[in-house]
Amino acid sequence: MRKTQLLLVLIFLVSAFEGFSQKKFPQLSGKTVANKNVSIPSDTKGKFTLVGLAYSKKAEDDLNTWFQPVYDRFVADAGGGLFSDFMYDINVYFVPMFTGVKSASAGAARNKAEKDLDPDLHPHVLFYKGSLKEYEESLKLKNKKKPYVFVLDKNGRIVYETSGPCTSSKLEEIENIVSAD
Repeated sequence: MRKTQLLLVLIFLVSAFEGFSQKKFPQLSGKTVANKNVSIPSDTKGKFTLVGLAYSKKAEDDLNTWFQPVYDRFVADAGGGLFSDFMYDINVYFVPMFTGVKSASAGAARNKAEKDLDPDLHPHVLFYKGSLKEYEESLKLKNKKKPYVFVLDKNGRIVYETSGPCTSSKLEEIENIVSAD
């Protein structure tokens, strides 16, 4: 009897710890290339959300390696095509962050993206202008040369995070998380 009670207490404590270990993604607002205002996580609740952040040219280059693989795996044909039953109901946003003096160039960069990017990606690229400090502290963004990728659960809590360029193993980890629901 005592072993059963102890086991139940341990299960409860582990469950409680796991719930507390997930941190909420800080509010981030911007405008997509498709000209839509989006606030993460408030506008993305109810779905898993993949968020990729970059705040330097080098990080942005590596963030670009995520665009097509993520789109192909999680977004393409989600609108009701032949294989839509096998697709994921997930929000996807890639966020170039324009901070400090670079904020002034966000509009020009957004216009360039509108011309250069595949139009299917326009709703998924979100331009942020503002302070970086809150995100550096709460998300522990340590290396400006790397992009950071987060998967948020349906309540805006971080359930996965990684950095650097896209790899097939990172995509598989993300797929395992969003398909487990």
